[in-house]
Amino acid sequence: MPSTGLRRTKIVATLGPATDREGELERMIKCGLDVVRINMSHGNPEEHKARAQKVRDLAAKYDREVGVLVDLQGPKIRITRFAEDKIFLNTGDKFALDNNVEKNAGNQYEVGLTYKNLPYDVKPGDKLLLDDGRLVFQVDNVEGERVNTTVVVGGTLSNNKGINLAGGGLSAAALTDKDKEDIITAAEMDADYLALSFPRSAEDVEYCRSLAQKAGLNCAIVSKVERAEAVADDATLDGIILASDVIMIARGDLGVEVGDAQLPALQKKMIKRSRQLNRVTITATQMMETMIENAIPTRAEVFDVANAVMDGTDAVMLSGETATGRSPSLVIETMGRICFEAEKQRTARESTHRIDEMFTAIDETIAMSAMYAANHLDVKCIAALTESGNTALLMSRISSGKPIIALTPHLATRRKVTLYRGVYPSSINYDGMDDNAVRASTVQHLKYHGLVQAGDLILFTRGENRGLMGGTNMMEIIKVE
Repeated sequence: MPSTGLRRTKIVATLGPATDREGELERMIKCGLDVVRINMSHGNPEEHKARAQKVRDLAAKYDREVGVLVDLQGPKIRITRFAEDKIFLNTGDKFALDNNVEKNAGNQYEVGLTYKNLPYDVKPGDKLLLDDGRLVFQVDNVEGERVNTTVVVGGTLSNNKGINLAGGGLSAAALTDKDKEDIITAAEMDADYLALSFPRSAEDVEYCRSLAQKAGLNCAIVSKVERAEAVADDATLDGIILASDVIMIARGDLGVEVGDAQLPALQKKMIKRSRQLNRVTITATQMMETMIENAIPTRAEVFDVANAVMDGTDAVMLSGETATGRSPSLVIETMGRICFEAEKQRTARESTHRIDEMFTAIDETIAMSAMYAANHLDVKCIAALTESGNTALLMSRISSGKPIIALTPHLATRRKVTLYRGVYPSSINYDGMDDNAVRASTVQHLKYHGLVQAGDLILFTRGENRGLMGGTNMMEIIKVE
């Protein structure tokens, strides 16, 4: 259970060899880890399941909820391998990417492809970006299954490096056969979140959701926005946001495809738009990259995390920093401190969210009214009795400094809200209680956890018919006796 002085922005951390070290995961959870990310690009299903189970066991030990996010690999658009492991290319060199080169036989002049469609996706004049844009090749021509290029920006090129097309346009399907198998693994671990790599449209997201449901996994879908096509126009981006539960701003591949200079404005736009559409956002990629090796972040990284918080992101994500870094728990502690300070800024605590709009649903109206009241009255916290977590989600779209306690008997709902900014899950059972008993029980519960004391005001929302999804229709302000 939270104290009222907790940070609101959630921290997602990737599991890996570094988090398997003795006692490390326990330290991470004590430092305030909210959600773990299991990266399906590495490791095997047994490893993944064991890690998820360990997280849940430790969370239970500390009376916490920690969400589990399974991140699908998506299409591997890569070159194959070099006979000598790596080559060096100078600007002006001629180099070919060829389907017919053996997979371990790359040399100074050519290399094979794991992505067999490349020769059909590119045309003369296109720019290919390799190794996250470190090397740039211009396409001269395509001969059959061989793409001939001239090196525009040279450097060292090593095995299995990724390929992007400037401006986007590679035709790889968002879900591969491996992803479909991994969805079944995610269902076996009862994942709370499933992340889809490289979606280009709402249809990709809907297809992913249908596969998850078919596997018996009824979880939230995270769309990783990392293709130029996804942000090419507002209608496509809105479609992807609305089809998803969560948007991950995956700044690595996206930056390569659209150009780094476009990223800051895109990040702000996606966070703002997702909040307007009642969706959750995760800001990801290289947030505290130098802490893989170092004990302190750079100033630029501190600003990056703080800016994402002030933009209104729900969560910030760590990748290599925790998966392979020196001290995963230290990174989480450092990031938590930066988030907490950034949240003190007025922009992170005030909101005009939907102030000029009509509401369409009763639970939405209650949620918006509650947050408006909480921000303008000295209430200690907002206690939301919730079945699906939706009322808490709607409330958390409004910037505030007040904690939202999502009180629910459902374990799946408690795990789901671990990603919502400013929302803290708590278990409550109200079977067979009337309204007065529910009210008294809630106040007692909040007092027991040290969230309120005599004389404090609590803003309380609930549904008349408990057990009904979307049934929140009551709001009251209670003075703690």
